[in-house]
Amino acid sequence: MHSDRLNRREFVRDTVAMAAGAAAAGGLLHGQAGIVAAGAVDVPAEVKNTRSYHPNMEYRRLGKTGLWVSAVCMGGHWKRIDKVIGAKAEINPYNGPDQKADLGPFLKNRRDVLHHCIDVGINLIDFAGDAEPEVYCRVLAGRRDRLFLAYSHPASELRVPENRSTQKLLELFEAGLKRCKLEYADIWRLMALERGGSHSQADVDAMIGALDAARKKGLCRFTGMSTHDRKWAKKLIQEYPDTIQMLCTPYTATSKVLPVDSLFDAIKKHDVGMLGIKPFASNTLFLGDGSPNGPHRDEDNRRARVAIRNILCNPAVTAPIPGLISISQVDNVVQAIRERRQLDAGEKAQLQEWGDRMWANLPPDYHWLREWEYV
Repeated sequence: MHSDRLNRREFVRDTVAMAAGAAAAGGLLHGQAGIVAAGAVDVPAEVKNTRSYHPNMEYRRLGKTGLWVSAVCMGGHWKRIDKVIGAKAEINPYNGPDQKADLGPFLKNRRDVLHHCIDVGINLIDFAGDAEPEVYCRVLAGRRDRLFLAYSHPASELRVPENRSTQKLLELFEAGLKRCKLEYADIWRLMALERGGSHSQADVDAMIGALDAARKKGLCRFTGMSTHDRKWAKKLIQEYPDTIQMLCTPYTATSKVLPVDSLFDAIKKHDVGMLGIKPFASNTLFLGDGSPNGPHRDEDNRRARVAIRNILCNPAVTAPIPGLISISQVDNVVQAIRERRQLDAGEKAQLQEWGDRMWANLPPDYHWLREWEYV
């Protein structure tokens, strides 16, 4: 066993400790929305003992998992990374991390950014693409125990019709863990169709069966799902509260809580952790293209901080998960966490103006995101 791998004995130990800590801290977790602010003086032991704890980072409880995760986590996507590393085109290593193209600068960037996240207290990474698990496990080298891994591999999950049985989903998950040289994942958040309501009940039965079986076998500590269908997500949370322990789903810079029949009603009632994707609506919140020395860099950094602050004002959102592509972007979101949380009147007006532009400028393949203006 390599020293950088967590084995299943540690898995059992950590899971038992997590449950005990959550029970002991019930008043803090539920009475105060499970949030420990950056720089807090009295920090509970279970928060200090979380992975990559940093006193200047805010930590939030990921629902009934009991995991304490950073207020901003790392999303696995690396869109526009070519702007940072000087590549001629977007890097797309979906044929595997050892494809013929020179991946040296790309892998160095992913290693540098991921390790900097750890150093500043960001302690969860979410995998959402076919290449992401292997790429990130490769560059994590020796620091596996510093991050919570939210595992997903689309080609092995519900989006592929041939995979829609409990046995097949479980076999593919085990195979993915082996490719990544992982004993287990902290979370298996199985990926469903964007329009999750298109799934049959048989598909749902297969998903729930696979998630429950994986947890019983010790292949993951906690289970959840991802979808872009909020009504379907709410339905499954209500019907399978023991299995849907966390949800990965869209929540943008200007998303608002529906006053009636909100997804957050179910999230709060069933104590579900939520990771929010698309916080910047596929970059349409910004003026620039992500270039580190572009003319809009400072303004876009400011917009990102205002967006993060606004999202974190909703305590039911555990953490947004932007696809951070540079060390400076990591530092910018950390700065946002430490800034004043509530927006003043001027910032609210600005965010509304940026949001109007954001919704109007969504590319055709992102028009579906408009459905997430109210959640």
